[in-house]
Amino acid sequence: MSDATRATGALLELMARLRDPAKGCPWDLEQTFATIAPYTLEEAYEVADAIDRGDPLQLRDELGDLLFQVVFHARLAQERGWFGFADVAESIHSKLVRRHPHVFAGESIESSGEQSARWEELKARERAEWASSQHAADTSTLAGIPRALPALARAAKLGRRAARVGFDWQESAQVREKILEELREVDEALAETSGAGHGGPAGPAGPAGRAEPAGRAEPAARAGRVAEELGDLLFAIANWSLHLKVDPEEALRAANAKFERRFRRMESLAREQGSALESLSAVQWDELWRKAKKG
Repeated sequence: MSDATRATGALLELMARLRDPAKGCPWDLEQTFATIAPYTLEEAYEVADAIDRGDPLQLRDELGDLLFQVVFHARLAQERGWFGFADVAESIHSKLVRRHPHVFAGESIESSGEQSARWEELKARERAEWASSQHAADTSTLAGIPRALPALARAAKLGRRAARVGFDWQESAQVREKILEELREVDEALAETSGAGHGGPAGPAGPAGRAEPAGRAEPAARAGRVAEELGDLLFAIANWSLHLKVDPEEALRAANAKFERRFRRMESLAREQGSALESLSAVQWDELWRKAKKG
């Protein structure tokens, strides 16, 4: 028996013990798919964080935590008579063999780009076959995109999926124009909001057909309009990034890391000067920011 087989078996036995109705852990016994799902997402993010940090020991531990989530879900399914951990492993094994015909079936693939395109074709075929066999109501091109994905990543995935059937801009410059259009609409929504209560621009026609002053719109409705337009702007930016061959989620992750690094540097510089962050003026913050960018 290999070390991997032995370790996996021990983990499965541990999971069974935790879920034992008589001798198990009260907390583990209370859990369901729904209550465990947030932890599964969190563990996946922690794996990504360990990779970003380049910490192999942390990565090993976080992968273990993520594996435990898979084992937990499989155990819950087994208790319901749906499937077990072995079925999960066999399912992914079969899928990977099926989606690598150039490795296991003698199909010729010339490049990784060609392989990616072939992979997406196979996935699309599998989705269509599954929908047909299950008589699924949702046969959309966009079916199956997880709603739990981070919003920016899901926006990119929606854009990619729509582009496969031809719903896309032909050039990145066209997407940039769309971004400018969405930005103008954000400005218009903000102008309506700022005009609230003091004679702002006329709003849409009321019940009698006369224009309602924007200032009479409900605050929640005004805020909702701004949020909607900002959402459209972010969605357009996500699609622009795809045309520029940039993953928007990765780009934003990098920007987050850069901001955090510079802000921590500003905090350090302020402490060196004996300054309290809350007492700094806008000019002082700007000076610290410029120094942080240089160093």
